[in-house]
Amino acid sequence: MSASPDTPLVARGLERRFAGVPALRGVDLTVERGEVVALLGPNGAGKTTLLRVLGTQLRPSAGTFLVFGADARTRGPAVLRRLGVVGHESACYPDLTGEENLRFYARLYAVADADARVADALAWTRLGAAARRPARTYSRGMLQRLALARALLHGPDLVLLDEPFTGLDPDGTALVLRRLADVGRAGGAVVFSTHDAPGAATIATRAVVLRGGRVAWSGPAEGAAAAYAAEGGG
Repeated sequence: MSASPDTPLVARGLERRFAGVPALRGVDLTVERGEVVALLGPNGAGKTTLLRVLGTQLRPSAGTFLVFGADARTRGPAVLRRLGVVGHESACYPDLTGEENLRFYARLYAVADADARVADALAWTRLGAAARRPARTYSRGMLQRLALARALLHGPDLVLLDEPFTGLDPDGTALVLRRLADVGRAGGAVVFSTHDAPGAATIATRAVVLRGGRVAWSGPAEGAAAAYAAEGGG
């Protein structure tokens, strides 16, 4: 399989089995620059597994996927620098302050203008007042915003998010939705899972509904709610 180095993601025939039990069954997915793609589906549909495979946290049992034309499984550091990933866990260090978490990540990725980037991240997440508190004292919503700031700090070209609105109040959700829409408008690409089909439609350019580890529907975000409901979603 080949793909243009300008195409953020091309996956073909992705499969993943756990102890012989299939979680993904031949998933095909292409994501272009500027796209914000919502992954929908009932619990157990394969959304988390797919995102973990695409984020290189799990190896597929079969199939291939390319990130900007490169095999993500063999071009580790070069590919990982272009990814921003948020999973179910925040991946923030609890005994570091919010600011220290971001500064540590900035050093790992050799972020230019780290001071300005960290300050901007604390501002847009509205964590400035808590910047010098240990992350273990943060609420679930604050940790989620810190995790999102961490994932976006180095300016990734492809952002993968598993239930990014978990723990967020309506204001926090709106804030994150705006930031993800900004990524798409700037020419990046976003893939995020959610159970909120109407909310996803406010920023998503396309929706993909999974069921039983397969793509059951793919189309305009405006049709996502009906498709999701038809596949057993909310």
